[in-house]
Amino acid sequence: MAGQYTEGIGRRKESSARVRLSSGTGIFTVNDKPAADYFNRTGDLEAVVAPLQVAGIEPSTVDVTVKVAGGGVSGQTGAVQLGMARALVKLNNELIHTLREGGYLTRDARIKERKKPGLKRARKAPTYTKR
Repeated sequence: MAGQYTEGIGRRKESSARVRLSSGTGIFTVNDKPAADYFNRTGDLEAVVAPLQVAGIEPSTVDVTVKVAGGGVSGQTGAVQLGMARALVKLNNELIHTLREGGYLTRDARIKERKKPGLKRARKAPTYTKR
């Protein structure tokens, strides 16, 4: 199975991630860095690996390669998590119910709201003065 992989694309806020799963020895790289170095915030690496654990796949049996761009840390974490779940469903279609129940296949559609004219930000209005 050398050279064969399953790919899933995940997006969150302004981030976009391409996740490739292949059978291997548990190497997990994100943008050519080890995943532990890339996701160094507490809980981020656990969130990214969560779809694998829910699917019952041992992380040491698959190689994961991720290319992620755009957005910030939490957006990239969410994008990689969604991409991982989608790749797992392509790998084994029977996992769709398990991952859907865990909430890993739901695209989080919340994005930054645009600024409106006459306001300081999206919703903050200038201070009202009567006189």
